[in-house]
Amino acid sequence: MRGLFISVEGVEGSGKTTVVKALADWISQNELEVIVTAEPGGTDLGERIRQLLLDPHPSSLIPHPLSEAFLFFADRADHVAKVIRPALEQGKIVLCDRFADSTFAYQSFGLGLSLGLLKGLNGIATGGVMPDLTLLLDIDPEIGLQRIQKKTVFERYPLPFHQRVRWGYLWLAKHEPNRIKVIDAGQTMGAVLAQAKTLAEEAIASWRFQASSATNTP
Repeated sequence: MRGLFISVEGVEGSGKTTVVKALADWISQNELEVIVTAEPGGTDLGERIRQLLLDPHPSSLIPHPLSEAFLFFADRADHVAKVIRPALEQGKIVLCDRFADSTFAYQSFGLGLSLGLLKGLNGIATGGVMPDLTLLLDIDPEIGLQRIQKKTVFERYPLPFHQRVRWGYLWLAKHEPNRIKVIDAGQTMGAVLAQAKTLAEEAIASWRFQASSATNTP
């Protein structure tokens, strides 16, 4: 039985890393095998690409939006081939801090690239692998940016860029409500974590039921 793929998304400062860590601890306590990973990164090649993409650098080295998108897809192709797909084939739960929806929100809604183009390229990079559940941590970008301590190139974009990214995420959620579940990240972290665990628990229960049904089918 294929494993379960959960991604966590959101604008800068929405609390993704905290939620991923808490979910990973909770899943492990329930004696399920979970692989925690992130994008960009997740493989040795991905870490090098991450440095190219996210480390602050002179404006002369800022890539064209399409060049930037290709770097993200190169990272994702390696990530899916070496980490995500093998784990899913082994029946594990994969918990990923950012995945394809980040590319759609940032590079399309934020930077203006064609969403159709990006979805096509993403399909090539992933071979069709997409999360079974995406937790979208939604927060006012102005509040989220105030939480950030370590700056990357994306925090240096003006506020309107981050507002477009947030709108893009919400647009994606509206069009894929069965996969993308919106959580108000402006709540207390305790409330955010409780809601995230409830949604993950529902997805895991459904996944286990399907696995049990497949096992019992003659």
